[in-house]
Amino acid sequence: MLKHRGFPGRLPGTDLHFTIRRANPKGATPIVRRERYRDRKPVDRAADATFLAALWDHFGDRPFERGNLDAGRLSWVFGREVVPADDPFDPESYEARLKIDVATARRNFPDVFDAEGNTP
Repeated sequence: MLKHRGFPGRLPGTDLHFTIRRANPKGATPIVRRERYRDRKPVDRAADATFLAALWDHFGDRPFERGNLDAGRLSWVFGREVVPADDPFDPESYEARLKIDVATARRNFPDVFDAEGNTP
């Protein structure tokens, strides 16, 4: 499992994790698309925005390996702002490659990206 050095481990001041410490010996937790409803807590929305900003700062628009990124946190943005980079995509692999759909990310998180796609 690839460890993304320098990637934030969690949302500061909370227990919402962005990375995992070690690989699960039984296999990676599958990434699934989770629905984001309007009544989500502000801290959950902030975690999505901060996670997406960290992905952009760390990888930009280039494909990246899932590695030690938390499957639960990825699942909140998967299928919208983060999409599979390869076909076929294995949602249960630590080596699965993903990429940011910049247009969708900019539309859904306008406060995270400026007009050029950079984070403030």
